[in-house]
Parts: sequence; C-alpha cells; structure tokens
Amino acid sequence: MDDQSGANWTGWTLDEPAAVDMDPARIEAAIAYHRTEETTADRDLAKGLASVLQAREPAPWNEVLGPTKPRGDPNGLMIRHGRVCAAWGDTERVDMTFSATKSYLGVLAGVAVAKGLIRDVDDPARDYALDDGFESEQNRGITWRHLLQQSSEWEGTLWGKPDLVDRNRQAGTGSDNSRKGTHRDLQAPGSYYEYNDVRVNRLALSLTQVFGRSLADVLRDEVMVPIGASNHWEWHGYRNSWIDLDGERVPVVPGGGHWGGGLWIASRDHARFASLILQRGRWGDREILPVDWVDALAAPSPSNPNYGYLWWLNTDRTLFPSAPETSFFALGAGRNVVWIDRALDLIVVARWIKQESTDGFIGRVMESLG
Repeated sequence: MDDQSGANWTGWTLDEPAAVDMDPARIEAAIAYHRTEETTADRDLAKGLASVLQAREPAPWNEVLGPTKPRGDPNGLMIRHGRVCAAWGDTERVDMTFSATKSYLGVLAGVAVAKGLIRDVDDPARDYALDDGFESEQNRGITWRHLLQQSSEWEGTLWGKPDLVDRNRQAGTGSDNSRKGTHRDLQAPGSYYEYNDVRVNRLALSLTQVFGRSLADVLRDEVMVPIGASNHWEWHGYRNSWIDLDGERVPVVPGGGHWGGGLWIASRDHARFASLILQRGRWGDREILPVDWVDALAAPSPSNPNYGYLWWLNTDRTLFPSAPETSFFALGAGRNVVWIDRALDLIVVARWIKQESTDGFIGRVMESLG
C-alpha cells in the first residue's frame, strides 16, 4: 500500500487494514496483482479508441465524436466500515471511466423520480419526450424501466449512430462480438436485454429533456456537491450532441466513452459516489436518493439477472465468481471498476486492470477480509 499520510483526505477517515478486519499482507498482494495485471489499453486513448472502433464498426459509424484524454497508471482504494484502509497510485487523477458512467445515469433517473419529474418508472418514455423518437410502432411502448434495464429495443439513429451499430453486441470477458452491427429482428420492449450504447444515449437525451438542463449540472448540484466530491470531474458530450431547450443550447452527455466523451473522474470521487449507494442514498442527515430507488438499482432485471438499473449484479456469482452474490458494480472499459458490497460494508475502486484479471483481483481482496 502506498504511503498516503501526506495526501489530502479531507472528509475521510484513514485507518490501518487491521482496524477494519482486513489483512495488510493480503491487501498488499491484491495491489501488487493489480499493478502486474495493468490493462494493455493504449495510454493514448484517442489512438486506442480509434483503433478499436475501426476494427469493430464500419465507417461512418466508427467515428469518434467526443473528446478523449490519455490514461494514467493503475490506482485504486478500499473503504470498509466507512474508513479508507488502502489506497495506491494517484487516486486524485481524473481519467475517462467509459461505461461506469451508465451507473451515474441510473442514479440521476432516481433523482428525477424523487422530484416528480418522472411520475412512474413504468410510464411510457413517449409521454415525456420533446421529440419524435418514441413515435414509431416499435418505440411507442418503451418505458423508463426498459431504458434503465437495457431492454428497450429502441430503434433509431442518435447523434449519427444507428441502434444497429450495437445490435448483437455482447459485453464481458469472453464475449463474442463477431456479429456486432448486423441485423437482428427487434423484440417487444422489455423482453430482450442488449448492451447498446445508442439506446443508453437515448435515455440520457430523455433525462436531459425531463430535467430541462445538462445532466452534468444536475449531477453536480443534486449529488456531487452534497456528498463533498471534488470539482475536478467532467462529463463531456459529443460535438454534435446538442439540443435546444426553451431557446437555450444544451449539451447532451453520453452514458459512456464508446465514441469519446463521457464521465471523466478520479477514483476518490468514484468512491464517494459509491459510498452514497452503500448508505442507501443518504449522506449524513440528508436523503439524496430514495431508499427504494437505491434498492431498485441492484434488483435483477427480468431479461438479465446480472443487470439492474444500469448497474452490474452478481446473481448466482456468475459475473465474478470470487465475489459474493451481494456485490454489485459500475464497470467501464479499460477496465474501470467500482465494487460495492453492503453485506461486507466494502467499497473498492480499481482503475486500469485487465478485464480478464478482474476476478483474480477480487479474489485477492476477498482473501484479505477477516
């Protein structure tokens, strides 16, 4: 574990691993494994992302639309019983976090419900739309729940990307994406799970319309400022993802960095965000997110038992066999990991580890628990 004594840990309690029933030597082993298993992703993410898209998507669908930035070194931290018991690398470095951004969208949808901006998660999204994106026969029955569970089967083109680009896409270790971007007959909304960034971006657009302002502003005011996060994180849209709201030009941010942009954030702010979820939506005396919504984030979807409201679950320990079934995750390419387990009272953030080594890291953390 790195020496963190000189770092600025305002608002955090630092403690030795033994004080929270964790074995220091085994924590060191987990950290050493993380560093050994650093992702092979190009440090120049602009170059790396362009290369990946060119290999997996046909032109012009493979165009990078948002900004990128070079990635940093492996880093992370562990929090147990509300105390930081391990930290390594530069946990204050702001980096792209790719699809871990999606889990933030799930939380913002809950804010919209709490404010009455969305009356019921089973309402048709069409009832709230300021455009014709839900007018077709395929899309008319899509609800907010479908969008949050990635089972909407929304059909259309957004910011120059058709939903077809991510049809037949698979996510996770060992995924077969040989048929990604090829035709598949669409199913009824709610009946079929598919990891599809265009559809997630449709949710982001719909939430922007509901709030009437940028989701980056909503996240800052409703979540990040109240929990004491830094002001260094950024949420970038695409160069063409702008809409007019009451005469004002407003950016629409995406739910990841698939085509650039997305949430850029430091591990410490990820950890604060995760602490809010671990505490079931409360920060001190303030309820930021309703308890029932936090529980819904981690409730298995009918079409995918390992997926909730844009959070990954570990039902039957099929996602990460080394983690308990009570664990759930925000995950992004690279790989970026935010791991929460209420039963263990544990939060772990790990940045830039190989996807195929994530379970090995989790297993080593589990071995450190008393």
